[in-house]
Amino acid sequence: MPLEQMVLPLGIPSDPLELFRRVFRRLRMAGDPSSLRVEFRPFAGLRSTVCLRKGHLEVCISDVLQDAPGLVLEALAEILLCKVCRRRASREARECYLAYVLSPGIRQRIDQARRRRGAKRLLPARGRFHNLEEIFQRLNQKFFDGALPVTRLGWSLKSSRTTLGHYDAGHGMIVLNRALDSPTAPGHLVEYLVFHEMLHMRFPVQRDGHRRVVHSREFREAEKEFPHYDEARKSLRQFHP
Repeated sequence: MPLEQMVLPLGIPSDPLELFRRVFRRLRMAGDPSSLRVEFRPFAGLRSTVCLRKGHLEVCISDVLQDAPGLVLEALAEILLCKVCRRRASREARECYLAYVLSPGIRQRIDQARRRRGAKRLLPARGRFHNLEEIFQRLNQKFFDGALPVTRLGWSLKSSRTTLGHYDAGHGMIVLNRALDSPTAPGHLVEYLVFHEMLHMRFPVQRDGHRRVVHSREFREAEKEFPHYDEARKSLRQFHP
């Protein structure tokens, strides 16, 4: 059900602390609901945490959600408290929460918070062996008619064994693992990874009910348009930072 069609049930408290205590009791969690502490914090983006500290459950919620509807905060309360008691939150709670945080207006606020509060450092795009700016411009003209906005590009400060690249929508940047700036990393692999992250600009994260869809069907189909797709995928499996 779209968020705008949801009606806040009668009896749901508007105060976040009382709302969390209500969900605590509904989940029949062990302990005293009065031990709960809830506060909003200026995180760099969308982040909410729950932890047990000195006998108290402490919940910290991104202030981006400070004026969220009560129904959304109730859904978040269920998601966070279920983590504590090692349960899976209901499909309805996950769907309600995702519908809100993936809506265009809230995504824009999340990105703004990340830009204001979270600094991000990169190595220059012109590496020793691969120039990310040249690759981006070439791919932008060839596959996107030059329509993708010029973004910040660079190499990560440290090498990673797990992440070869990512697109940061909040900062509007594409980052590739600095281990790829090497003669052992073939050019078609670096180009494919830049192309992959550019597709994240073209196809943002979507919602399918209670699930986040990072790589949609449209994304996967567009990805296969890369001229050396099969070769790049093979190189991706063989490359070890």
